[in-house]
Amino acid sequence: MTKSLNNKNSIKIIDLFAGIGGIRLGFQNATDRSIKCVFSSEWNKYSVQTYQANHGLEIVHGDITKVDEKDVPYHDILLAGFPCQPFSQAGLKKGFEDTRGTLFFDIARILKEKQPKAFLLENVKQLRGHDKGKTLETILHTLRDIGYKNTKYTLLKARDFGLPQNRERLYIVGFLDENTKFEFPLATRVETRVGDILDDIVDSKYTISDKLWAGHKRRKENNKKNGKGFGYRIFDKNSEYTSTISARYYKDGSEILIAQKDKNPRKLTPKEAAKLQGFPVDFKIPVSDTQAYQQFGNSVPVNVIEAIAKEMLKDI
Repeated sequence: MTKSLNNKNSIKIIDLFAGIGGIRLGFQNATDRSIKCVFSSEWNKYSVQTYQANHGLEIVHGDITKVDEKDVPYHDILLAGFPCQPFSQAGLKKGFEDTRGTLFFDIARILKEKQPKAFLLENVKQLRGHDKGKTLETILHTLRDIGYKNTKYTLLKARDFGLPQNRERLYIVGFLDENTKFEFPLATRVETRVGDILDDIVDSKYTISDKLWAGHKRRKENNKKNGKGFGYRIFDKNSEYTSTISARYYKDGSEILIAQKDKNPRKLTPKEAAKLQGFPVDFKIPVSDTQAYQQFGNSVPVNVIEAIAKEMLKDI
C-alpha cells in the first residue's frame, strides 16, 4: 500500500540510475511544490561527484542490484533512466521473472515492494524495436502485472521542446490509480537555434587538430564511396539543431562539430554540451572534460522531462 505524504504540496521521489540528476532536475523545474529526493542510486563515481556537487552532499547509493527493496524509503514517484538489456527468456510466460538478471528487474522489484503512485522511465528509442519488440512488451507486461495497469509510452524529441538537438528518446509513464488521466505533452514547437547554446569566447583547445580533421574528412569520403551515410557533422550558430550528442563525444567530437571562420571546426565545450541538454548555465562540472562529455551524452534532455513532469503532477 502506498504511504502518502502528509503535506499535499510536497512530493517524494527516488532517483535510480541517476547519472548527474537530469530527470530529477526536470521534475524540480516543473513545479513550485517541494520535490524531496529520499533515495538516489548511481554506480559511476564521477557521475556521483557531479550529482553531489549540484544536488547537495546527500548519500548516493551505489550498485542498485545490491540494495534490498525493503530498505528503499516510501516515495510518490520513481524516476529511472535505465540501460537497455536483452532478457534471457523471450515471451511473456513468466512476466516479472523474465526480467531477472537485467537492471529493469531492480526497478520492477522496488515498484512491486513500495507501490509508489507513479513512475517515469527513460530509455533509448531503440528499446521499442529491441528483440523484435519483445523486450518492451515484457517490460509493459511486468509493469501492468505488478499494479501499474495505467501505463503509457511514447517517443519524444528534444528539438520539439526548445532544445537545439535532434535527440529522440522513449519515455514510459505509469500510475497506480487506473483513473488518473495522463497524456504525454504536445511538442511546444519553440524555434530552436544552435547559436543559443554556444559561448562567445571558446578556448583554442576545443579546435580539432589538423590530423583529426584530416581523418574525419578521409573517413567521410570513404563512407560516401561505400554507400554509408556516416561521418562528421558540422553545424553553425544558425543551424536549427544538432545531431544527438553521445557518451563517446569525448573521443573525436565527430557527431557535432562547430564551424569556425578560417580555422578547423571545434568540439562543443562541456558547458555547451550541458546547455544542449537543458542544464542551467550555473550547473557545476567538477570533473574532467572527458568525464563531462560522457555524463552529458548519457543524460536526458531536461526540458522534455520537465514537460512530462508537469503533466504527471497534475493528479499527484
